[in-house]
Order: sequence, then C-alpha cells, then structure tokens
Amino acid sequence: MTDTPLALIRNFSIIAHIDHGKSTLADRLIQQTGALTAREMKEQVLDNMDIERERGITIKAQTVRLTYPAKDGKTYILNLMDTPGHVDFAYEVSRSLAACEGSLLVVDASQGVEAQTLANVYQAIDAGHEIVPVLNKIDLPAAEPARVKQQIEDVIGLDTSDAVEISAKTGLNIEGVLEAIVTRLPPPTGDASKTTTALLVDSWYDAYLGVIILVRVKDGHLKKGQRIRMMSSGSVHTIEQVGVFAPKLTPTESLGPGEMGYLTAAIKTVADTNVGDTITDDRNPATEALPGFKPSIPVVWCGLFPVDADDFEKLRESLGKLRLNDASFHFETESSAALGFGFRCGFLGLLHLEIIQERLSREFDLDLIATAPSVVYKIHKTNGESFELHNPADFPDGSVIDHIDEPWIKATIMLPDDYLGPVLTLCNDRRGQQVELTYVGARAMLVYRLPLNEVVFDFYDRLKSVSRGYASFDYQMDGYEEGDLVRISILVNAEPVDALSFMAHRAQAERRGRQICEKLKDLIPRQLFKIPIQAAIGGRVIARETISALSKDVTAKCYGGDISRKRKLLEKQKEGKKRMRQFGKVEIPQSAFIAALKMDA
Repeated sequence: MTDTPLALIRNFSIIAHIDHGKSTLADRLIQQTGALTAREMKEQVLDNMDIERERGITIKAQTVRLTYPAKDGKTYILNLMDTPGHVDFAYEVSRSLAACEGSLLVVDASQGVEAQTLANVYQAIDAGHEIVPVLNKIDLPAAEPARVKQQIEDVIGLDTSDAVEISAKTGLNIEGVLEAIVTRLPPPTGDASKTTTALLVDSWYDAYLGVIILVRVKDGHLKKGQRIRMMSSGSVHTIEQVGVFAPKLTPTESLGPGEMGYLTAAIKTVADTNVGDTITDDRNPATEALPGFKPSIPVVWCGLFPVDADDFEKLRESLGKLRLNDASFHFETESSAALGFGFRCGFLGLLHLEIIQERLSREFDLDLIATAPSVVYKIHKTNGESFELHNPADFPDGSVIDHIDEPWIKATIMLPDDYLGPVLTLCNDRRGQQVELTYVGARAMLVYRLPLNEVVFDFYDRLKSVSRGYASFDYQMDGYEEGDLVRISILVNAEPVDALSFMAHRAQAERRGRQICEKLKDLIPRQLFKIPIQAAIGGRVIARETISALSKDVTAKCYGGDISRKRKLLEKQKEGKKRMRQFGKVEIPQSAFIAALKMDA
C-alpha cells in the first residue's frame, strides 16, 4: 500500500463548551463524507457508552477517519478527534490536541463564549494549533452571529471574518466546514524514511483483541508483524493488526507518517501502555522520545464501599476493569470500622467521580456507599517530615503537625451581569480571592482563586442555582497554600465514626459540625437510652445533639395500689437504662450513612 501524501492528510479536533454541538457536528461530518450508511447512522455516533448518550456528554475522546473529495479535485484523508467539553475530562482533551495540527472551535451562536470554550481554546493555542471558528445553531431564533463573532474577537482574540456559520442539527453548510478543514488547516509533518516513532494517544481493553492502542504516527511506518518497543517501559511486542477507525475498526496494511489509527499486539493489560509514551521500532529504535503528556493527578478522593460485604472481590475486579479504560482513575484498598473493606479512589473531579459510580452500579450491578469527597492535603510535621493525606481518617495527632497545605484552584466563571452579586457572595463565602472582573457586552467574566476543599462539595450546584443555570464554570489547579485546617470527628455514643470524619477550615468547622449532627439526629433510629451525637476537633466538642430515649411504660400493669410499688419499678428501669447506656452499642443503618454523606454543607 502506498502512503497517503502528507499534503492530503488533515488531523483535527473539535473543541467547544458542553452542549455547543461537538458530537452533533461530528455526526454530520461522518454522514456528509459517507463513512456510514443512512441505516448505520445514529445520533452521537462516537459516544459509544450508554451513559454518554443519556447525559448527552462526551467522556472519552473518540477518533474517526473520513475521506473527502474536495472542490479542488483532490481526495483528502481527514482524521477527526471528538473531545469532551467538561472540565473533569480536560486530560482527555490535552491528549487529543497533541495528536492534531488544527482545531474547529465550535461556539453556540445563541449562548456565545463560555468558560470551557476559553479553557479548551487556550489548550489548543498552547499546542500550536491553527483554529477555525465555527458558529453553530444559527437556525435558532435566539442566534446572534454578529454579537458572538465580536465576542470571540474580544475574549479570545481570533479573527472571525471568515468564521463558518452552520447548523449541525439540520446539516446546514456542513460542506463549508469540510472545505475550511482542507483549505485552512495545515497538513501534518513527517518523514517515511526516518526510524519509526509514534505517539501513544490512548489505549483501552477489548475482550477479543486485548489492548487496542490509538496511535499517531510521526515518522516511519507501523505494519503487521513489526516488533515495536515502548520507550518508557522498554517492553517489546509484535504487531498483530494495524488499521483505522472508519468509524468501525478497519484493518490496513500499514500506517504511515501523519496518519492516525490503531494497533493490537496481544498486550494483556493497559498498564503496559502508558498514555503519552513513544512507540518505536525494536531493531532500529529512536534515540529521543516524543514529548508526551503530563500524567493525570487525581484531585478528589473518596472511599467506595460495597453495601454487601460479600461484594468486595466483585468491586475489586470491577475497578480493575474500569482502570483498563480510564488511565486517570486511581484506587487503593482501605478499611473502615463502620463500613468494612472498600477502596480509596482518586478522580479528576466530581463529575468523574459520579460517572465512575454510575458505571459501577450500571455495568457491574454493584450497590455502593461513597464517603464524603476530600482533596489531597500536604501535612508538614514538626520533625521536618511531610506526607500527602488522602483520607481524613488517617489524620495524625495535632501535637506533631507543624502546618497543613491545601490545594487551591483558579476558577473562571462567565455569567450574565444580572447574577453577579449572588455569585460574588458565594465565592467570598467559600474563602475566595478575586483576581479580575471583566466585561464582554452584558456578560461578566470573573476570575477567582478558591480552595479546592470549598469547591468539591456542592459549589457547582450552588453556582447553578444562584445564577438560574446561566453561569459556566471552569478551573485549573493553582498550587498549594498553608491553611488553618482542622479534622472534624463525629462521635456517636462516644464512639468515633471514621467514615464520617472530614476536613474543614477552622472558621467553618462549627457550622459544618452542627449541620452533620443535626442531620444524624434525624437519621439514626431511637433506642431505649439517650444517644449523644458529637462533632469534635481533637478532644474538644464543638457541636452536640441528643437522640432522646424511647419511653416504655413499666407501670402499665399496676392498677391502683401503693405508690411505692410504682416507684420501685421506675427506679429499676432507671438502673437498667444507665447500664444500657454504658454498654449499649448503636447500630447506624446503611441508609443513615448514605443520607449523611450526601451533605449539603
């Protein structure tokens, strides 16, 4: 097979805010180029997980190869990467951009530039991409193409004089997008005569083929039977199959420079294929690796425990299978006195956490309890040692701690001017520091520094409710800073419940402690004795609620007679209750845990 000339290849990705129409545009491009027949076509072709289709979001970046006969008479090969729009999957976006030379920036003509649009376009600019602005949904009555073009120029600084105006839903002007791709995006560079180097963009597990690797070839060739070496791990494999996604897996003889495709080599585990690694020829290896991607670092941790303790092994296997397809997900074993054995899991954000939980219950039929999410703190001891704290239950004794550093983020919030007051109040309540406030027309762009701890609970939900859903939010990590943090322990009948302990800023500790005590008071069933529920910092109790005892009428059998007999029975009951309180163990039902951990604080 002869290589496709580099001048006829275009590698591009589609970037946009959530719901601005990336996946719908990808569908239309696939349809327009005839990659699928009308019978095979369905909505969100590239979103192949049920959960992606239901929520209407893209979670995994997907790729497809299209063939387009352009107006200049030449036939071009277009490699399209559909990327996620949500902040938690920015890691997927960065990998996709590294494999391409250009991007289509899709902006909703009625909503304009949103926070995620900015985040993704800056990533594309950092990756050195040529960017073509595409205005989608121009068929909507609320569409204002002229205003949105001006907004793109003001906020991002891109020239929009030749922006492509389309409706991905109806298929209006899709031809214009294809022409813009071949005329305005640059072809890839590469040299077929050089030693083989290819970038490992993604990998996932297939039950029949083993690990499937998504590659972007830079120089040389990849072909069946070739022995290849992974440069970071040094492992050597023999290629069994190479091919392209069209969008179904389509085997080919080889992949040449500038091309995107897949290879299989009977690899058993995804752990052997590090994302961002360089694949080279084993006999004639490259001397330098290609610039890869930064490894993903989990920012939110939480414990996942099976409701039925017998499901522990099933949970271990299920997490292992999810890890095969999601390199950014981490887990390790942990045990809790209240919840038994489970796993401490690391995620890129709260949506990532929610998606993993939903996939576990859906795909593997598991009933789980998740502990309150916490972030990674850096604990510095008085003896000069320091370590990372993933679980508040492992918090050391206060006397050995010198100081604690907590992670901060830089948040970009875009919203209509009308809701600015409530959003500023929300950010200030969460210990935020305002960096800048600028205006683009009637929309405000707010940049704030916030402690991640204040964001992981319910910041996003609160932001959506105070802005009636109009605010868009994006963030990036912004280092660690020393904070006045404390661990709040929850005690039920003087027994600490490790699964409910959490970290908070000292100024908010009392409020948060009181909230959870009040919540538990309503959730724990009453016993025959009083149950104290306390929130404590170290040995100091900061909040307390008491569940009153159930009353049992021991004098019901006494009809009349001497009062001393009744008194004797009541004294006996009093003694019994005293003894029960001493030895009484309070069983906290699972439902109470689940409800308490869904804290609104």
